[in-house]
Amino acid sequence: MRIRSLLILSIFYLFITACNKDEEITFDPNAKLSFSTDSILFDTVFTSVGSTHRRFKIFNLNAKAINIDQILLSGGVNSPFSINVLGQNGLDFKNIKIKGNDSVNVLIKVTINPNTATSPFITEDSILFFFNGKKEKIPLVAYGQNAIFLKNININENTTWDSKLPYIVYNSVTVAENAELKINPGSRILFHNGATMNIKGSLLAQGTIKDSILFAGDRLERIYEEEPGQWNGLHFYPSSRNSIINHATIKNAAAGITVDSISNNNNPKLILANTTVKNMQVVGFLGYHASFTAFNNLFYNCGQYLVYGVGGGVYNLKQNTFAAYNFNFARRTNALYFSDTISDKEFAPLNLTLTNNIIWGNLDNELFIETVNSNNSTTNIAGNLIKTLKNNYNNSNIINQDPFFINPRIGNFEVRAESPVLAKGIDLFNDPYFVPFIKHDKKNKERLFPSDLGCYQKN
Repeated sequence: MRIRSLLILSIFYLFITACNKDEEITFDPNAKLSFSTDSILFDTVFTSVGSTHRRFKIFNLNAKAINIDQILLSGGVNSPFSINVLGQNGLDFKNIKIKGNDSVNVLIKVTINPNTATSPFITEDSILFFFNGKKEKIPLVAYGQNAIFLKNININENTTWDSKLPYIVYNSVTVAENAELKINPGSRILFHNGATMNIKGSLLAQGTIKDSILFAGDRLERIYEEEPGQWNGLHFYPSSRNSIINHATIKNAAAGITVDSISNNNNPKLILANTTVKNMQVVGFLGYHASFTAFNNLFYNCGQYLVYGVGGGVYNLKQNTFAAYNFNFARRTNALYFSDTISDKEFAPLNLTLTNNIIWGNLDNELFIETVNSNNSTTNIAGNLIKTLKNNYNNSNIINQDPFFINPRIGNFEVRAESPVLAKGIDLFNDPYFVPFIKHDKKNKERLFPSDLGCYQKN
């Protein structure tokens, strides 16, 4: 019995010793801590908004525990940064023990106060670690940017936005029925999660080849740079008229552009030109009995459709590149979809013109046109390169020949020298929009006829 008791005590002692082995602290000055990064960088942070947390780990790869005497935010109470260690927020932490072969998470957040600067500025600090008579440092760097913040704003009179500061939209901004919003070249219009721009009057967003206009989400960290679905998109209402978007990028929304009605005058409701529409969660352009005129645009990487137009309408699409490569989505829908019908009771004539476009993607059939309920629909499909299973587009169109884009993976949809789209375009010299929008390609190269198909001219 005594032997058995001694055996139990011995096992218990060994168990306790094993459990406490990692708790022994080493004060050896040669013992090191490792960090998962040597610095922390925050991409552009808008003043007063803050940012997502950055996280890093402190590793103790030694057999014994190390006691960190102090973890200190160098800038103290005046620092724009804050840190969290072991679930506690603070500026100064004492006696943080890390067991042998273990790690601790540290979270960092930054909030930058507004100032008068119009250009991005740099804010810096560091986190200091003191242990075993040594000091380690992790630099912290944030790029700050002042901005104009708009929440549930109605624009009731003619207004101009300049490019000095970015505009950050919360919830919505609405251009009233009799108002015009003019957006100057180089402006950045950024939308918080779920925000929308509603156009009931007119939107004139005319950038230049050197100073384009950006419509995107307000999360500028690298991990959000190409992330779809960050905001709702631009919505043009029945009362909207005479809108132009030229030399812009529209990206990372749910539906980039929505037009829910036909033009209410002799001009197109919306002219979209020289613009890139990409990374939409659902659709690049969404039309319900809509009027849409588009020249020299690049559409790619949308969850379902690049262009979806139902209920008829008037579509005039020339010299565009519709590249339905979906690197973020498992798409099963056509790149371009047009129908005269919404439901059995909702339909109207479809007037569709497709000229000198590239319509290509990773599905077998990237163009779908349906006219079943209207006897007055007209379609003019000529001079395009089309990937399709249909056999009724052969007249003057190039069917199922790879356009040989240079590098779709990085968004380069210019074509290589062996592309079949070179010098195959129909002459558009007499088009009423030739001088303002078609004479030059998306990069402002002069377009010579017969032109190359798509938004880029190779000559």
